[in-house]
Amino acid sequence: MDTVGQIVGGEHSGVLVRQRSGSGLELGTLLVAPVDETGSEYALLQVFDLLYGSQLEPRVLEMMSGMGLEGYGEGADFMERNLRNYVMARARALVQVRRSGDGYSIRMPKRLPHFFSELRLADASHLRFLEKPKNPVLLGKVRSGSTVIDVDVFLDGSDLFSHHVLIPATTGRGKSNLVKVMLWSVIGQPYCGLLVLDSHDEYYGRGGPGLKDHPEARTGLVYYSPAPPKGAVSLRFNLSLLRPWHFRGIVPLTDAQYEAMRAFHNRFGDRWISALMTTPEQEAEERLRVQQITASTLKRRLDLVLGVHVGPDGFVKSRTHVFVTDGGESTVLDICNRLEEGKKVLVDTSRLSDQAELIIGSIIASELLDRYKGYRTAEEGHGKPVVSMVIEEAPRVLRAEEGESSIFGTIAREGRKFRVGLVAITQLASLIPREILANLNTKIILGNEMRAERDAIIGSASQDLGSQGHLIASLDRGEAIVSSVFTKFAIPIQIPLFESLVPEKKAEARKEKIRLVG
Repeated sequence: MDTVGQIVGGEHSGVLVRQRSGSGLELGTLLVAPVDETGSEYALLQVFDLLYGSQLEPRVLEMMSGMGLEGYGEGADFMERNLRNYVMARARALVQVRRSGDGYSIRMPKRLPHFFSELRLADASHLRFLEKPKNPVLLGKVRSGSTVIDVDVFLDGSDLFSHHVLIPATTGRGKSNLVKVMLWSVIGQPYCGLLVLDSHDEYYGRGGPGLKDHPEARTGLVYYSPAPPKGAVSLRFNLSLLRPWHFRGIVPLTDAQYEAMRAFHNRFGDRWISALMTTPEQEAEERLRVQQITASTLKRRLDLVLGVHVGPDGFVKSRTHVFVTDGGESTVLDICNRLEEGKKVLVDTSRLSDQAELIIGSIIASELLDRYKGYRTAEEGHGKPVVSMVIEEAPRVLRAEEGESSIFGTIAREGRKFRVGLVAITQLASLIPREILANLNTKIILGNEMRAERDAIIGSASQDLGSQGHLIASLDRGEAIVSSVFTKFAIPIQIPLFESLVPEKKAEARKEKIRLVG
């Protein structure tokens, strides 16, 4: 293996490497340096900065540049160009690896590689310590700069999903593709149940490749939609399933409005929403001491959020046909039961408002957390799968305002004790409180040019990413850095394109169907 550079200085936080001419080191390139004389122990380093070096004084370089630009240097060139001018790289040790028999021992780097050590590009032989866990979730392959190394990166799903995941990135960097890849790798695996609130209806694959094409989708995937295709389930929630606390931290409510909701719930029980919508404001004030303006405001808000209103016949109607007064009583129990069976449940919320989507999630999340809190001390909880919820635009429910906290914030703080987790997707990690960011123990970081967002991510990462700001900003679509309490170092990865995972027979059948219809 050819030498690509040599250590010529630096410190533990970053060694200085002179690049061999033509080696083409990049930001993120993985290098290997020997730590002992036998070669059985080596350090894995990553380039985090590049700069020019020269043996010539700056004023000499400036004069030579000027002569060439102004037409006085025709035929002039550097003598021994590759010796006098070169590229320097700053690299940091990620992990120290020792080969011991058939295995590897891995530890954090505590000492410098030898001065003047020759560095080589890392290859698959240097990354064999990355093993496949018992419950694997595929994230991608190891990436060295822009070069993909044929080594798969897995995390144990039982730990990953129960200890929460954050996926931060700007638009167009592949967040949805990553979630599809993760879901594809766990469909049919009973150790985890995953609930996905699909606000864009992009995971199932109505008109193209999707999770429906998985070989085990028939038994391992359940799809709920207001307009279900064949094999899917109609999305209907009976209004009797809703409770006032399902709205907390999701729908902006004054104290008076929330107390009014509680008053109707205490008086009418499961029928509280229908009663609130049909009770005249004056009667609400006389019987429940709810001010008329408060009752009127709540009626308008419930209409906007849930799409419920009072029809000409005096009965409560639904504009969305999702929140209904007739049917849908078992939807929450059915979803939770299927999650407990280790199935993956997609809920199409693309036809609903943001708040209606989150209320659906709140209803299900509340039921799940209550169940698992009960299982924690009961024998029936033994062997239950970990459950997790995928939430897009996570700051909507994780950003506490005016002292309010939604059920999702509660899960982020306490859920891992009960094996209930979150997969939070966001463009704006800085809007999530630091306390919650610190509890999201795995961060799959995609590209982000915004300094404030990078700082929030770096400040809460499981490894020291202080030198990787430029790397995060330079990540292209499908490139990511995995920082987790379950990895010894932040692993750079290339996420596969989801379509490449779909079996060819499925793709061909889909194309044939399209040709016949056309």
